[in-house]
Amino acid sequence: MRQTLQKIERLSSPKVIGRLFEKGSTETQTSYLFPFKVFYLYELSPSAQALPQVLFTISKRNFKRAVDRNLLRRRCREAYRKNKHLFFETPAHRAPSYIAFVLIAKEKVEYEVIERSMQKLIGRMAKAMDEAANPSAERLDA
Repeated sequence: MRQTLQKIERLSSPKVIGRLFEKGSTETQTSYLFPFKVFYLYELSPSAQALPQVLFTISKRNFKRAVDRNLLRRRCREAYRKNKHLFFETPAHRAPSYIAFVLIAKEKVEYEVIERSMQKLIGRMAKAMDEAANPSAERLDA
């Protein structure tokens, strides 16, 4: 898999972004692991692409200077770009169609911390779809 973050992998549709951040939505799933809160959707249609479309957002309230927001956004994108292959390590796992990474830290976060939590979150999202698709396998493990 190429370690790039192409234009088609970036989430820019206002309708989908609205669906991701809609309060009380049952189709949106969330996950939290410092320094991220993640919102993601699974599309079950066959036209859904293999790689998810992603969005990275950093609050202006927490980081007043644009230089700091841009630095953190670059770090997040780089961590995602290097670790997106984790969605496809096992054939049973499937990536969500749309993902929004919200950085909730109040201070600048080092790249190593961002990358470590990105790896854990990607693994968690990949397993979530597998468990939803195979509830019988879940019961066998218990």
